[in-house]
This record gives sequence, C-alpha cells and structure tokens, in this order.
Amino acid sequence: MRQKRARLIYNPTSGQEIMKKNVGQVLDILEGFGYETSAFQTTPEPDSAKNEASRAAKAGFDLVIAAGGDGTINEVVNGLAPLKKRPKVALIPTGTTNDLARALKIPRGNPIKAAQVIGKNQLIHLDVGRAHGDTYFVNIAAAGTLTELTYNVPSQLKTMIGYLAYLVKGVELLPRVKTVPVKITHDQGVFEDEASMVFAAITNSVGGFETIAPDAKLDDGNFTLIIVKTANLIDIANLVRKLIQGGKHIGDKRIEYIKTSKIVIEPQTDERMMINLDGEYGGDAPITLENLKNHLEFFADTDEISDDAFDLDTEELALEAIAQKFSHEVDELGQGEKDNQE
Repeated sequence: MRQKRARLIYNPTSGQEIMKKNVGQVLDILEGFGYETSAFQTTPEPDSAKNEASRAAKAGFDLVIAAGGDGTINEVVNGLAPLKKRPKVALIPTGTTNDLARALKIPRGNPIKAAQVIGKNQLIHLDVGRAHGDTYFVNIAAAGTLTELTYNVPSQLKTMIGYLAYLVKGVELLPRVKTVPVKITHDQGVFEDEASMVFAAITNSVGGFETIAPDAKLDDGNFTLIIVKTANLIDIANLVRKLIQGGKHIGDKRIEYIKTSKIVIEPQTDERMMINLDGEYGGDAPITLENLKNHLEFFADTDEISDDAFDLDTEELALEAIAQKFSHEVDELGQGEKDNQE
C-alpha cells in the first residue's frame, strides 16, 4: 500500500515567525499520522504559495497544509482550485484574523494543536468562490465605498482586524462613505438601487466576527449576500450595534440578506468599484461570483462546529469592544451634526 504524502507550505514570517520555530515538530506530528511529509518555505516572490500548491497537487501529494495567515491560505486555494484532481487541504493558522480557521474551528497561533486536528480525520467539503472566472476565494468577496476604506488603513491595523479595520480609525473616514448605484443579479432576482457595501460570504466569520453572516453554511453551495443600502452615520452605528448583539442586523430594512449561488455585480456609473477577495484587492466590477459547491476537502474540528452557537474568545471580545467604541463615536458625531442643523 502506497504511503500517503503531505506537503507543508508555510510562511516563515507569519505570526512572529511562530511556524518557522515549529516546523520540525509539525513534521513529526504528520509523520505520526502516516504521512511522508516535506516542507516548502514561501518566498517574497508573487504567487510563491500558489505555485507550490499547484506543483504539489500535480506531483500527486495527498495533502497540502497551508501554514500562515489568510493571504497564504488564499494562495494555496488558488493553486489547487483550478485543478481537476485536488488533494485534501489542512490549515495551520499563524496570522491574526484567520477567518477560515475560525469557521473550521482550527486552533489559531498554535501550530502544534492545529496540526493535531489532522489526526482526528474529520473532513468538510468546503464551498469555494470563483471570481472573474479564474480567481478563487474561501471566505468573502466585498465591494463598495465602505469596503474601499480598508485600503487606506495602515497595513498593521488591517492585519489586526481584517475587514473591520476602518473601525479602528474611528469616524474620521466615514464622511467619505457614500452609496453608489449598482445592479446586483442573484438567484432570487435583481437588486437595482444605491448601496454603500456589498458582501458575498462563504463562511460565518468576517474580520474576526462570527455574527455578520451567522447562518452561513460552509457546504450548501450558497453565498450569503449582504447589501448595505445606507451611508448615513447613524444608520451605520445602529447596524454595527445590531451586529454585535448577536447578528440582529440581518432583519434590518437597511440590509438585503439573501442566499444565492451566483452573483453578478454591475456598477451603474463610470466610477470605479474595487472588489476585495479574502481581504486583498481582487480587481474591479463588473464581476461575476460563482459558488463552487463542495469544491475542496478541508480538515476541520467538526466536533466544535455548531450551527447555532458561537463562542466568544478573547480576540473577538476585543473586536466587540472596538465596534462598541465605534458605534458610540458615530452617535456623538451624528448628534453634533443634528445640533448644528438646529
């Protein structure tokens, strides 16, 4: 019987070089699970992790382990997703936000515990998003002026809290938020109106919060499409408040909340609309997003995955405090504007 082979692809600089310090022990753990295991250290060259993942798959490896932050994981997915024969995938999350790892309940910042999840042999056939026909994502696609603010936030802060990075900057960026006319075609029909943000989520975790798309399923073939229809400061503060109160924003009239397997986003002006894929710039609209149902098989801790319960860890509690502070600041700004009008 042929011995299974695993290829560890790791980012040596992620998470204060934590993976670099634990490579040997991780390899030992994988060997103990019956894998003949080798390692590849990514380089600063573009697509380093993507190219190695593709090479490993074509070379017949049974398992590819992505060790690093969301960027490394996204590259590995983009290396594997276009192929007809795709190996299993495992995560060793050493970044900070690690949205997919949160959804799969993989221990973050602890390579040893993350590697041990592979030994449980619990697997999920995960949906994968495809954009522009040849780019893949596993967590979220986003568009709109509210999303574009994150490109102007210092990279260190953006790394800390992902898609909600603009919250750290407080209200100073919000005057630039505006709604833009957009046409969004989905399985349930067509939205043709003004929007400040559009989300297409695969997992329930966005920027560290597990309540933005609280009922998202990892394997149902659907995106959770969220359209924010307002740029009003008070409205945004209220939506953030509902978000941190357990996902109560999904029933708000200022939100469209739709399950759909395909999305076409078309700006209705000549103004540029940038697309964010898994936290990075992913081209401009118009864009077609397709959900590839059960496209990649991931190791997960399925014992810990719950359909209706999300435990707050210390990181998420910190994010919640940031969101509460943001909401309070916006309230104060809105009251100031009201007083000036009077």
